[in-house]
Amino acid sequence: MICYNCGCRLSEHDFCTACGADVTIYKKIMHISNRFYNDGLEKAQVRDLTGAITSLRQCLKFNKNHVEARNLLGLVYFEMGEVVAALSEWVISKNLRPKKNIADDYINMIQTNQSRLDSINQTIKKYNQALLYCHQQSLDLAIIQLKKVLSLNPKFVRAHQLLALLYINSEEWERARRELYKCSQIDTNNTITMRYLKEVEHMLAPEEGGKASSKKRNKPGDVIKYQSGNETIIQPMNVKESKGVSTVVNMAIGILIGLAAAWFLILPARIQSAQASMDEDLREVSEQLDAKTATIGELEQQVKELTDKNVSIQADLDGYVGTDGALQAMDKLLVAASAYLTDPGQVMQVAESLDEIDMEELGDTVSEDFKTLYERLTTLVGPELAKAYYDEGYELYSQEQYAAALPILVKAHQYDESNGDALYYLAHCYRFTNNNAKAKEAYEQVIEQFPGTEKARNSRRFLTELENADQSTAVR
Repeated sequence: MICYNCGCRLSEHDFCTACGADVTIYKKIMHISNRFYNDGLEKAQVRDLTGAITSLRQCLKFNKNHVEARNLLGLVYFEMGEVVAALSEWVISKNLRPKKNIADDYINMIQTNQSRLDSINQTIKKYNQALLYCHQQSLDLAIIQLKKVLSLNPKFVRAHQLLALLYINSEEWERARRELYKCSQIDTNNTITMRYLKEVEHMLAPEEGGKASSKKRNKPGDVIKYQSGNETIIQPMNVKESKGVSTVVNMAIGILIGLAAAWFLILPARIQSAQASMDEDLREVSEQLDAKTATIGELEQQVKELTDKNVSIQADLDGYVGTDGALQAMDKLLVAASAYLTDPGQVMQVAESLDEIDMEELGDTVSEDFKTLYERLTTLVGPELAKAYYDEGYELYSQEQYAAALPILVKAHQYDESNGDALYYLAHCYRFTNNNAKAKEAYEQVIEQFPGTEKARNSRRFLTELENADQSTAVR
């Protein structure tokens, strides 16, 4: 025994010889803890697992660092099918004693075997699903799930008990007794099992009661009865010669009695047996149908989840490879960059690729590197493109083709916002195409960006004319 204060080994004295601490109560606590551990070990050896759990828990209340008690408690839980509780105890034990601890072997036995680990996970999920079915009053589905649980983990005591309880609810006493016997073989002194089993045995016990017997007294002179072995011989006292008619009548009566006995005794038993067989077949077919229904439900749920996931993936894929997707935009940007690197003078070819990229629509779907490359290309080819678009747009404007000149002048201003002429004639094109709102906006930009110039003064005059025109229209 180790001193709780300094960690030295204690002697037979009631104080620590190293640090002088009083260990009287400490020793008593450790002795009580060891006594509960020994009691739990004895109960576990005779398969009194419930009693062993109680004793081992008491042991750990007095000494939570009792590694052997935790390891044994984990084994008891594992034997009862409580794998999660067993792993919890073994993990705590391993943390208390990292080296030379058999809990390592127990944990590795479960975690290194992937099939066993999957089986444990499936057992827990199906047992929880069975509990959910019970709360939803779907008792047939709960029975099917519990049968699956016990096929994966035959020692799961709680699953046996719940299945037995469902059989008791449906008054299938014999099946309930079989499940409870399986529980008692795993845990011989489980209180819940014993209570359920007592109820089932009470329902299956035959009713006791005295059988009323009546003795008929023979009339004197009628017959003589005597016993010969196991047979009772009845002999008339006055034997007379039987007449033929009496014999025929007696034979007819005997035949009628035999037919009546067959009708009232044999036939109902045969009918009841056939009915019981049909009920059993119907129950088995119903269980199979319920199992298939549950399986179909699970498969339909999986199909729905996969369908939703497929729709989401397809939407993401369309976003990447669609007309305005980021992937296609990246291809166009690479084409523009390749054209510029091949021949910097081919600005119109670069412009064709850049014009097909809508940065506002792409938003945050592209990376910062993409945006940086786009802005870099726009800066390099912008002035030349702006001049080329301006010359083309002004030519169309001079020919009074305002609608055709409008998009070209927009591009000229987009690539070079410092080009005041492009903005000025763009405002004229808006005005001549009756887009007064855009025209006002463009004139205001000219006034704001190029103050003191001829374009700004003319823009102010045109802006005033548009506002007066709007006011006169409103008055009319």
